[in-house]
Amino acid sequence: MGRSQSLPRGDDPRFGPDADDSGCRVLHVDMDAFFAAVEVHRRPELRGRPVVVGGLGQRGVVSSASYPARRYGVRSAMPTARARALCPHAVFLPPDFTAYTTASRRVMQIFRDVTPLVEPLSLDEAFLDVAGAQRLFGRPSAIARLIRERVATEVGLTCSVGVASSKFVAKLGSTRAKPDGLLVVPTAQVLDFLHPLPVEALWGVGERSAETLRRLGLVTVGELAQAPDGMLRRALGNAAARHLHELAWGRDPRRVTPERGEKSVGAEVTFDVDVTDRREIRRALLGLAEKVGARLRRSGQVGRTVALKVRLADFRTVSRSRSLDVPTDVGREMFDIAWALYTTLDPGEPIRLVGVRAEQIVPARDAPRQLALGEPARGWWEAERAVDAAAARFGRSVIGPASLLHAPDQHLRENQRRP
Repeated sequence: MGRSQSLPRGDDPRFGPDADDSGCRVLHVDMDAFFAAVEVHRRPELRGRPVVVGGLGQRGVVSSASYPARRYGVRSAMPTARARALCPHAVFLPPDFTAYTTASRRVMQIFRDVTPLVEPLSLDEAFLDVAGAQRLFGRPSAIARLIRERVATEVGLTCSVGVASSKFVAKLGSTRAKPDGLLVVPTAQVLDFLHPLPVEALWGVGERSAETLRRLGLVTVGELAQAPDGMLRRALGNAAARHLHELAWGRDPRRVTPERGEKSVGAEVTFDVDVTDRREIRRALLGLAEKVGARLRRSGQVGRTVALKVRLADFRTVSRSRSLDVPTDVGREMFDIAWALYTTLDPGEPIRLVGVRAEQIVPARDAPRQLALGEPARGWWEAERAVDAAAARFGRSVIGPASLLHAPDQHLRENQRRP
């Protein structure tokens, strides 16, 4: 069970949208069931129906579930097969990251219209520091209302907002406000808000550590806050004990760090059946490299390192990488490196998953492209930009490498970083 499922929706009037927001400079904005909501917005006939976005193959995983689907127990990260068993009448859709990225950019621009201090965490959530925006837009809770109204009006989606004096508490606030809500945690009442919550609400408490704490009789955040330091250190280790003790007392000194650039851009495919055919693996790597290249170009970035990820049938995962003299956003160049890494690796065992990732990301403007000695003046770089132009007009599915035209439709999913 994820943290969002361990926290009930807040209904305490002390923490309502009209609570005292003095000193609450941090907002955490989280889109509601983002991928599923984007699909429903694109297909209004799905409104009110259970919608599940994720891999549709035998090994597919749920990426997002609408709230009607969640009423049947469907959750993100759940195997799609399990979701089908729980809610067989749901509408199951494959992910469309192009649509989600487009919607995310519109939402993030609304945030930046309010304050330059925006720290995106993923496509669907961000922290905002609104201390400097209050002269223009009013109190923090008023700014939260403005953001929610603009997202609903301009993007057609709903979001939940937590307003607090720290990032950790603001994140908990948005979680308890879901769906489509606003929750303010007054600075003077942070402990009243935190201490009744289950220990799973603390960042860093997973299933295993939660079970350890429960064996010690520590079920709530308040009980953990009052626990002897030595007992926590013996059970969890020095670093984890110190971290959780600080959070349990509402202490989180981290600042909102604006515009954290992506450290990597990648894509991966999980095969429906373990694969040994090198030609199929080669096609998969080509498709993944093309996807990574397109994402880099769309964001105006290039990568200096190409990394290969291979997961074997027994779930062992191996990775290899190679750095370039000149950063690239060309899918074919990344494929050539990925395939060379794979042939060197030559696992000789059935493959469950492969992935390609560009790392050491920098803005393309900071790494102008240079022709290598003997390289033709026009080649893959120009060809892939021509493909981008055609795809922007007719869709990515109508143009691409000939070897991918009849390749099986594998489930691609991008790793999403969550706090």
